[in-house]
Amino acid sequence: MKPKFKTILAWEQAQILMQPAFIRVIDNIRKELENTTWQGTYQEIQEPYPIYKLSLTKNSKSVIVDIWDLCYQVCFLDYNFSLNQENQDNPEFSQDVDIDLTLLDDTGEVDWQGLETKAQRIVKQVFSSLPIS
Repeated sequence: MKPKFKTILAWEQAQILMQPAFIRVIDNIRKELENTTWQGTYQEIQEPYPIYKLSLTKNSKSVIVDIWDLCYQVCFLDYNFSLNQENQDNPEFSQDVDIDLTLLDDTGEVDWQGLETKAQRIVKQVFSSLPIS
């Protein structure tokens, strides 16, 4: 589900946060994979828009995680990726979002420690919610 920005300023703030959020999410996934028996592989799908998925497998269990949804959870307040589950893969469906302004300092730059803390928490939630084998 793609985010819908309320203002141009919100879109600009998201542009500042998204790449650093993506980097921190991927790095935290790597750290979690080092400490679990789950195996992770990444998939990049280009159509109808770029999608990055993490496929987690263990024994006969499999879980697919949308990396962009994790980034959205980091960058936005109260982003609910499970909202309207049937519309998630519809590129026309969007959710109004509010930027998490605590991730930006007074000059509008990324607060790296705050970003790391939030990304780490969100990735840990994903791994802690995996099925127990």
